[in-house]
Amino acid sequence: MKEFRSFILRGNVVDLAVGVIIGAAFTAVVSSLVKDVLTPLLGVFGSPDFSYAFVQVGKAKVMYGLFLNALISFLLVSFAVFFFIVKPTNKLMAKRKTEKDVEHATRECPHCLSSIPTLAVRCAFCTSKVTPEASTA
Repeated sequence: MKEFRSFILRGNVVDLAVGVIIGAAFTAVVSSLVKDVLTPLLGVFGSPDFSYAFVQVGKAKVMYGLFLNALISFLLVSFAVFFFIVKPTNKLMAKRKTEKDVEHATRECPHCLSSIPTLAVRCAFCTSKVTPEASTA
């Protein structure tokens, strides 16, 4: 029983449970935004509901309208998540960034002209020895 209690109270299990609960609540918010706000705006271009659209092929009824509804819903959810969550979060994180931008701290190898880190002492491409540049920290 003691081992089970230590497993349940480990940080990652609790974090995962909180993430699932927040994710479920967030799903309701995004679904409501898409269903109640964005989808009705499609009514400007015509009916936003294609669920009754189908093609009869022999005895089979191909309900392509349901697929179109699912595709439109997916695109609207993707749009909402990207523009209302991802972009603002990226902007906020960029403002809070404190560490140096490592990706752009590169220079060209004088032997093969490949892009190498500024502090490199050997080129990863041609393996030539290079003199490291002074740190600008």
